[in-house]
Amino acid sequence: MTLHVPPAPAPALRSVLTALGSPTAVLEARTPSLRTAQGPATPDLPLPVHVLDRITPEGVSATRLAGWRFLIRCGDRAVAAAETMLTPDGWAFSHFFEGPYIASTELALRQAETLPQAYQPRLLSLPGLYMLTLWLHGDCTADGAEGHPAATDLLVPLAPAPPGIAAHRPHRVAELLPVLTHRVTPPTPLLGSPA
Repeated sequence: MTLHVPPAPAPALRSVLTALGSPTAVLEARTPSLRTAQGPATPDLPLPVHVLDRITPEGVSATRLAGWRFLIRCGDRAVAAAETMLTPDGWAFSHFFEGPYIASTELALRQAETLPQAYQPRLLSLPGLYMLTLWLHGDCTADGAEGHPAATDLLVPLAPAPPGIAAHRPHRVAELLPVLTHRVTPPTPLLGSPA
């Protein structure tokens, strides 16, 4: 089945294209693969990045849109990613980066294309677990910048995943989020504050 990649905001894409065209932005980036890439670098596969700050005991929590991530391709492979963020003046380029999540995202997207159901791909970050997942949303017509994980959506942990969680294994939200509630450490109260 095909994935229905949501369209990124035009200003977010323009900001990434401007950064890619800026020798200063590329040379100052901590991305050796991007600096040494042969041929033109192009942004591809824009994915909204949602953050799940808190998991409730029921496993359901609201998410917030943190930005849009574009894989940066040179030839037939992604060599880096570009992150954008929403500022008071609109969407702006944030930074380039590379690392294991680039290849892991590509692999998870290829695996998702083989699923029998169509999905809208997004990224879901769980900072309390240092975990990033490919979020496969079942409503392909939804606004990619809004919403929260539905019980029947799939979450695919990207590598490196936290200990005890298998990377690249799809889980229904209704099954995975309740398990993760037991792994998140509650914040410790500050000294002198009521517990």
